[in-house]
Amino acid sequence: MKDRMQKTSALANDCPQRNRTESEMYGGVQTFIWMTEDNIVEVPFDKEHLLEVILSPDNFNKAYLAVVRNKGCGGIDKMPCEQLLPWLKANKDELIGSLLDGTYRPNPVRRVEIPKDNGKMRLLGIPTVVDRMVQQAINQVLTIIYEPQFSKRSFGFRPRRGCHDALREVQKIVDEGYKYVVDLDLERFFDTVSHSKLIEILSRTIKDGRVVSLIHKYLRSGVIDKGLWHASEEGTPQGGPLSPLLSNIMLNELDKELARRGHPFVRYADDSMIFCKTKRAAERVRESITKFIEGKLFLKVNKEKTVVSYIRGVKYLGYSFYVNKGRCQLTVHPKSKAKMKSRLKELTSRSNGWGYEKRKQKLKEYIQGWVGYYHLANMKRLCQETDEWLRRRIRMCIWKAWKKTKTKVANLIKCGIRPDKAWAIGNARQSHWRMAKNYYVNTAISTLNLKKAGYSCLTDSYLEWNPK
Repeated sequence: MKDRMQKTSALANDCPQRNRTESEMYGGVQTFIWMTEDNIVEVPFDKEHLLEVILSPDNFNKAYLAVVRNKGCGGIDKMPCEQLLPWLKANKDELIGSLLDGTYRPNPVRRVEIPKDNGKMRLLGIPTVVDRMVQQAINQVLTIIYEPQFSKRSFGFRPRRGCHDALREVQKIVDEGYKYVVDLDLERFFDTVSHSKLIEILSRTIKDGRVVSLIHKYLRSGVIDKGLWHASEEGTPQGGPLSPLLSNIMLNELDKELARRGHPFVRYADDSMIFCKTKRAAERVRESITKFIEGKLFLKVNKEKTVVSYIRGVKYLGYSFYVNKGRCQLTVHPKSKAKMKSRLKELTSRSNGWGYEKRKQKLKEYIQGWVGYYHLANMKRLCQETDEWLRRRIRMCIWKAWKKTKTKVANLIKCGIRPDKAWAIGNARQSHWRMAKNYYVNTAISTLNLKKAGYSCLTDSYLEWNPK
């Protein structure tokens, strides 16, 4: 076993490096495309011995570092990431040996439920730390193999691609005249993937049966939910490093079918939009592509949520679209606005017990993150209106924090309010929310004073992204 692994490592070290503009496909070649920070290296290897490449010291070390960097919760064995290194020092040879001879058995994943916006629960499956590392090692190698096969219009869970790239692609397609869209909704996609179909697709490219068998073991490892084991007959549980790649491999079949038919589309994970120039054409596409997905890929299309509509107002990745002077523009979808205001309301609650500094830090982190994601939208007016409301919320928190009448009066005077007015306002018995709109409270806790105190606002953050 050591000889085989050393041979793989030596080949990687001896291989000459050269710059390449595009990775070659795996099928039919005798090279392994090894990606480094600056370039891509081709390593000769037997394509029927891919498992040795996955288990090579360099790849395994990268997988370990990735798992430790991502942290995350423990699986059913409750082992934290901090204990992975000591475990590997004691058990690495046995682990690699069992993976090579096919006796390794993955642990079941731990079921975790997180609430979704629609009130339902998203089911996650958390693998053990050791299984996460093995999955990460598989993912790193297969990503390099499959990336050249994936469509340029697929953006989810891929290197150097993201939501903003998908949104810009939508704008480009709409600008070309495709203003009707089939908003495709796959029902519980990650929970309903057909194992047999996925294995068939994997076997077309991966010729090392041991790798396919190992992936199949992970698919069928089962779930521990409330102390009980449940078989996993279908689906790729979200929560492990391998699940996103497997979902892209499955849905790449849909991408190829759409490309074959000549339909412009954009896909981010299982969220797909197919574009047409007329509503009638879009309705025909919806019917035909539903038959393909259910008949060939054995996935289920949610027919109620899969709708045909004009591009205006369609929700995609939290954004919405409209056409102005023939050009597709982005705005924030109303549901995303409501979610944002709800979160800001939580951060400015009078009863969360936070001090000034913690509240300022929490607001800064959320505002920078939210604007950083939505800065592609035309939302200057939204930011200004939200800032007005947010400042009133902050004044309400500050007014309550002053508590005693004497403190209120003293602070108002320090902020430049005349003593007689300060005494009148300090002794007022109106609600905190109403006092936050009082003229003298607004004058004392002004916008300028709030900025000097370090409170963030959406408008300033938005203008940093869009200075014009």
